[in-house]
Amino acid sequence: MKYPVSSSLRHKGKVLELDEAREVVVLLGVNGDVIGSLSWDFVIDQIVAFRKMSIQKEDRSEPRISLTFRVRYNSPDGPRFESRAGGIGGGGLFIESQTPFPVGTRLAMEFSLAEKPEEWMPATGTVAWVCPKADQYTFSPGMGVRFTEIAADVRDRIHELVKSIQNMGHAA
Repeated sequence: MKYPVSSSLRHKGKVLELDEAREVVVLLGVNGDVIGSLSWDFVIDQIVAFRKMSIQKEDRSEPRISLTFRVRYNSPDGPRFESRAGGIGGGGLFIESQTPFPVGTRLAMEFSLAEKPEEWMPATGTVAWVCPKADQYTFSPGMGVRFTEIAADVRDRIHELVKSIQNMGHAA
């Protein structure tokens, strides 16, 4: 059974498909391409975990948003990786990775936001926390990276992006 997404500003045009035989939820893009799928067990676990989740004080000094974009990164002496980031704020970003670096690892990064995908913005950071497997907060394993060096104009663009997406959410 397919359910078109029509009222979500960020996901309008996508389709959720419930596959009863395989017990999975499949997300289809606006062109009908498969973006990903989650088992019913995982979806149920997420709902239950969210319901039980106690209010916790955020350790972030700046607001962040969930947003998917490309990121390239490497440790000082390591190979270069290209991955997806799943969130960003003025203080850092979340890099999706099956093999995240340990907390404290310094990274050189560059990322490309959706508004100008051809433009790569440099930054350096330190791995602040690691999510070794998907949980109720992240749908992918990876690492939270706190910016240590980032140009003021790049940080300003991140702040503008965060603010504009948060305002869109409040308008909806």
